[in-house]
Amino acid sequence: MRLTWISAVAVLGAVACGGGEKQAQQTETPAAGAPAAAAGGAVVEVKMTGDGSTKAAFEPATLTVAPGTTVRFVNVTGGPHNVAFWGDSIPTGAAAVLNAAMANRMDNLSGPFLTQPNESYDISFTGAPTGKYTGFCLPHLALGMKLMITVQ
Repeated sequence: MRLTWISAVAVLGAVACGGGEKQAQQTETPAAGAPAAAAGGAVVEVKMTGDGSTKAAFEPATLTVAPGTTVRFVNVTGGPHNVAFWGDSIPTGAAAVLNAAMANRMDNLSGPFLTQPNESYDISFTGAPTGKYTGFCLPHLALGMKLMITVQ
């Protein structure tokens, strides 16, 4: 199920008005609450960049990883950023695996906001079905901040 425009506006409004303060406090430390990288598994870094208002991007925006890889999302510039996935744009059976791998979720398939420079968030694809995972940054979806992870 995709986030609706109304729910996206409500989340962004809560963050802008200070309603997201509690969440920001929970994730101020890099990788706060994020699961440790899978033992022996590779770690691939994805930078979250932008100027906060006119451009935002995942770098790289497309990547291919092996099952068991941990993808580390790092807020470089232009936050707050997060990573979320559309439930209808991931492989069958992947939602439960992703939700279990996403510590401090804001919602189904939606990680917490990263507000501080160099703050990071890990998602392990251990046990994840192979296929394409389409993700996005909730605060910057309108700016086209999308991501495609292929697990193979």
